[in-house]
This record gives sequence, structure tokens and C-alpha cells, in this order.
Amino acid sequence: MTSITEVKIYSTSQEVFKAIAEEILHLTQNSRQLLFHVALSGGSTPKGLFKTLSKEYSESIPWNRIHFWWGDERCVLPNNEESNYKMTVDNLLSKISISNENIHRIKGENIPEEEAIRYSTEINTQLNHRGDNPVFDLLILGIGDDGHTASIFPDKLELFENEKICTVTKHPITGQNRITVTGHVLNNATRILFLVTGENKAMRISEIMNDSEEAKSLPAYYISPKNGKLIWFLDEAAASKI
Repeated sequence: MTSITEVKIYSTSQEVFKAIAEEILHLTQNSRQLLFHVALSGGSTPKGLFKTLSKEYSESIPWNRIHFWWGDERCVLPNNEESNYKMTVDNLLSKISISNENIHRIKGENIPEEEAIRYSTEINTQLNHRGDNPVFDLLILGIGDDGHTASIFPDKLELFENEKICTVTKHPITGQNRITVTGHVLNNATRILFLVTGENKAMRISEIMNDSEEAKSLPAYYISPKNGKLIWFLDEAAASKI
């Protein structure tokens, strides 16, 4: 079961985006670290967060200290509409002042197995470590309708035991190749924020929050930072079945 440290519920999705933006502002302004490593979520939900950050926080957040990474990526070209990187560029990175050296994308156009190794090495050499594993200072995750998070799908729960930093996985329906950070690295993050909006997520959220038997088949259920803090940010629609 996830060690739910805190659950915050807001009336609207926009209030959720604003709350997470404030959390990022607070964390980065108060961190004593020279660099702050943030792993971003893909999918459609973070788009609203990225728009909020670019419109309202472009001057206040110390972007020069932040290094952006991705928890997962689809194996597509960086200009493909399905690219998590492209979505982030379009809605955030192109609208703030940040060095290219601070942006660490998963190269979805590369041979997947080779790229998983390359990205693992980049993470391993640039991040601090806790124990044997690299540490993201902040990890933003979402949850799919099927309960997946990053690109760990319900048929691949063993990726929480996988000793690699990154690996190749497939979408169970489309067969699309994905590259994902594995579960033990996700759970080594210092702070994990789940961003969940919409009524279509309500059943999965209810299962996880109520520790139901059904939840045990959901990858998001197993996000439980060993040495960090987990906060769920939900809108009322996503929280409606708790």
C-alpha cells in the first residue's frame, strides 16, 4: 500500500495546478542545494500545470537551478504529438528562461534498449544518491485510467523490483514501446506529488485510498517513497468516490 502522507483536495483542476506550482516555488526557493532535479510526468493532465507555471511563475521560480528529467517517454520523435518532451516544450520550456543544459530528455527516437541504458547512465552520473540509487528531489506523477503511472502498466508490476534505473516497456493495448524509470528509483525520490484530475480517475483513486483488493493490481498503489514524502493533489471530481 502506498504510504499516503497527505491528500489535498481542491474544487477545480485549475486550483490543483496552482497548488502544485506553489509547492514547486516553495521547494526550489527554500532548497539549500545548488541544483534541484525534477522528474516530470507525461500524458495530458500536466499540460494545465505547465501552462500555469509558464504564465504565472516564469519570473519567480529559479529555473537556472532546476534540472528537468522525465519519468517516462513514448518511443517517438521529439516533434511527434505523442512525445512527452514536446508537450513540455510547447507548454513550459519554450516560455521560460532555462538553459538547454538543464533539460535532460529521453530520446524516444533512439533504439529503445540503447536509450534506456544511455538515460540510466545520465541519471546515475548527475543525480545525488541515497543508498545505491539516484535521488530525484521532486517527482511529479500522474495516474492512468488503468492505474498505471510513469510507463509501469498493470501487467508489469515486476518493474517495482527491477534493479535497472530505466527499462523498455510496452503499452499493453497499443504495443507502443515506452522507456520508463523503474519503481525502486521512483520510490527513492525525496518528494512525490501525484497530480490527478477528472472523474475518469475517481474509481482508481477510491480503490487506492481505501486500500481495496482491486488496488493491488494498480501500479500507482505501489508508489511509496522510502525516505521521502508523498502528497496526492486531487480535484473534487477525482476524489468523488473516496
